[in-house]
Amino acid sequence: MKLTLEQIIDRLRRNEAFMSCVTAWQEIPAKDPEYAEFPAQLDERLLTALHKHGIHKLYTHQAKAIDQALNKKDSVIVTPTASGKTLCYNIPILHSVIQTQESRALYLFPTKALAQDQVHELQRIIELFSETIPFSIKSYTFDGDTPVSARKAIKSSGHIVVTNPDMLHTGILPHHTQWVKLFENLHYVVIDEIHHYRGIFGSHVANVLRRLKRVCQFYGSRPTFICCSATIANPAELAEQLTGESVTLIDKSGAPHGKKHFIFYNPPVVNKELGIRRSYIKETQRIAADFVANDVQTIVFARSRMNVEILLTYLKDTMRRLGKPAIKIRGYRGGYLPLERREIEKGLRDGLIMGVVSTNALELGIDIGQLQISIIAGYPGTISSTLQQSGRAGRRQETSLSIFVSSSSPLDQYIVNNPHYFFEKSPESGIIDKDNLLALLSHIKCAAFELPFAADERFGSNFTGSSGLDSTQEILLYLEESGVLHRSGDKWHWMAETYPAESINLRSAAEENVVIIDKTKPQEKVIGEIDLFAAQLMVHDEAIYLHEGKQYYVDKLDWQRRQAYVHGVQVDHYTDAQLKSDLKVLEVFQSTDTENDFTRGYGEVVVTSVATMYKKVKFQTHENIGWGKIHLPELELHTMAFWYAFPPNIHQIMQLNKEELGDGLKGIAHLFKNIVPLFIMGDRNDIAVLPMVRSPFSEKPSVYIWEQYPGGIGLSKKLFHSFDNIIAAAHDALETCACSAGCPSCVGPQLEVGEKSKKVAQSLLQIMKSN
Repeated sequence: MKLTLEQIIDRLRRNEAFMSCVTAWQEIPAKDPEYAEFPAQLDERLLTALHKHGIHKLYTHQAKAIDQALNKKDSVIVTPTASGKTLCYNIPILHSVIQTQESRALYLFPTKALAQDQVHELQRIIELFSETIPFSIKSYTFDGDTPVSARKAIKSSGHIVVTNPDMLHTGILPHHTQWVKLFENLHYVVIDEIHHYRGIFGSHVANVLRRLKRVCQFYGSRPTFICCSATIANPAELAEQLTGESVTLIDKSGAPHGKKHFIFYNPPVVNKELGIRRSYIKETQRIAADFVANDVQTIVFARSRMNVEILLTYLKDTMRRLGKPAIKIRGYRGGYLPLERREIEKGLRDGLIMGVVSTNALELGIDIGQLQISIIAGYPGTISSTLQQSGRAGRRQETSLSIFVSSSSPLDQYIVNNPHYFFEKSPESGIIDKDNLLALLSHIKCAAFELPFAADERFGSNFTGSSGLDSTQEILLYLEESGVLHRSGDKWHWMAETYPAESINLRSAAEENVVIIDKTKPQEKVIGEIDLFAAQLMVHDEAIYLHEGKQYYVDKLDWQRRQAYVHGVQVDHYTDAQLKSDLKVLEVFQSTDTENDFTRGYGEVVVTSVATMYKKVKFQTHENIGWGKIHLPELELHTMAFWYAFPPNIHQIMQLNKEELGDGLKGIAHLFKNIVPLFIMGDRNDIAVLPMVRSPFSEKPSVYIWEQYPGGIGLSKKLFHSFDNIIAAAHDALETCACSAGCPSCVGPQLEVGEKSKKVAQSLLQIMKSN
């Protein structure tokens, strides 16, 4: 007999073994819709089409967002998944096109799949205008897959052009003379999923938007920006940083939702001494099997392609054992053909597919119907991503359930054992630094290629006349000395033969990258590139390089030619390189001292580092199963860092020898490396942490956290102002870890950090909390 979702939930509550692993069970009550009338100025023909489409009322947030857009006010909309954000920009833009046939709009999406899905939805509404307006509204996707034969028509007649930041950067702005119709009549720019534009990627995109505005001003247009975001701590600040304009925040949703259960599940410990838990992949499979066996439509999110395929195999086997068609369980990830993806999406909408295992490819707002269950295997890295994934269930008004199954990683363990950090207001901030010097140099080159700079022009001025970057002329003078610009009269002109945009990767701050070449048969192909600073850690000889969930073994890193040769493998471990680093503080930007001689500060530093060895770390358990040496030259990185320094005699106050203090510092460094990304909405690879028993700069025991990007991207300043929260979080993570003397889930493996590391780290964090 098949059980309903409510019956399954009740059975879970009565299952003692399951409940013993539950660290939180949150019930979010159902919410009724809040409606508002259509704005009075909307064109009647648009209203008629919307009614035909089944849209007779607006939710309150939609009405407010549409009103803002119609009145040419920039905005950012932050409401849950499936709350109808798409209409917030489609309605005012369609109104604009109906009213003025020449009107144009530009949509920016972070992924091709999302762009395609949004165009499909837009086309469904546009088709309803065929009898009511005398011309055809045309919307097109313009990306790397767009046929050359179609590009001319898009440039001349596309009312709505849907693209991504990379294509805007390399394919549209440098060729703006071919897009005159678009730029002369650009009324709206939509930037969806802005929480993706953070770190160095966001810093680059902010400069691409500076260039976009500069081209618009040249053609006499002033587009209105409509931004959409998942839940983060600073959506308005991030939107203003990206666009350079003041925005209105719309974050009170009028959309309904059914009752939602959200469960945090921590697999049971199988080795308390080492802190090893039962495989979260196996636990996810066991939980998901119960739902699909009862024909409850379920989505399972995994963090890598490999884990997607493992879970898919397990669940198909489960279906066969139950005598059900295995085809009812499907996978969804990068590497699947577009037609296969569309078939899976349709199967989910139609209810023919009972379960899907996906990477974060289905996290964004692609229409996949009305699922009831979402299971998240391993923390996705940010609260906003977790909310997006959980929001894929419960899109109607019936009861839904989300379960987060934690892995053994320190960040996962912190989240699952401190659920209040998740369920209370998001602590994560999207951080960018659009004035990062290397990013600025890159985009001022691109801007000069696109249009000459005036002698008194400031890059990045906004539409309301506020001044831009003070150092613009200084940078232009430097570029003239470098031989790429020439000043003639009151204009700076591009004179180099190279095409600058093609050599600038929006996802890297470094100008020099290592190309990764897959030697797997049948033919060699480039699968990606990585900056030099990351290359020494991730693609050294014998490394296991993970690319879109696939594993590659690095046969050789040719440092001179900047090429890494790899081939595909399937192994049970990844590699973690160890850096030997020396850090020198060049300039202190801000610093504070307490009465007890504790210091925190941030500023400019130079880091000299060399990768010396690597560890082989087993998936799931994070055990160290081997090591090897790395032979590479030293690298120098000018960046930003935050530091925390203890009194010089802290070891005497705590009655420790210096070796024990060093072990404690190693422990809190390991914790910070894993906890800090929660607060900066970043990745472990965005930062590096260095403990020093005696820092040459301060002559105090110190911990330095530096940014792994040349010039920095603003993370150090954020840490300086919010480090108390990080100290509290690290302390909580240590207190809730079940191991006795250190493990990979807290201070690190005992053999690496010392027997007393956990105890000393606890004491240090307690002292930091009170100072």
